[in-house]
Amino acid sequence: MAEILAAIGEDSDREGLQDTPARVARMYESLFSGVGMNTDDAIDAVFEAESHDPVIVSGLVFYSVCEHHLLPFYGEARLGYVPNGKIAGISKLARALEVALHRPQVQERHTAEM
Repeated sequence: MAEILAAIGEDSDREGLQDTPARVARMYESLFSGVGMNTDDAIDAVFEAESHDPVIVSGLVFYSVCEHHLLPFYGEARLGYVPNGKIAGISKLARALEVALHRPQVQERHTAEM
């Protein structure tokens, strides 16, 4: 981060920027917390069910980072599935979405992963 600041003509030692590299590192740890994780692992609570009615969760606000420019983007997702004898807890769908999006991402791959 200090090199990036220097490349744009900033002094990483000036008062307002001294802790910026550490802050950016912490931010990236959060933004990219899904790297190396599998979305299937996020759905760890599955229950037997006889229902075959679609399960739909909407209004899931998300953010991610574009892998081409490392800039954030956000949106709202709607996830759904048809149970096949088993259902997942609603919160687990949101967690799978979070895992999928907390890594450098493009919309097309994200849609296919979910």
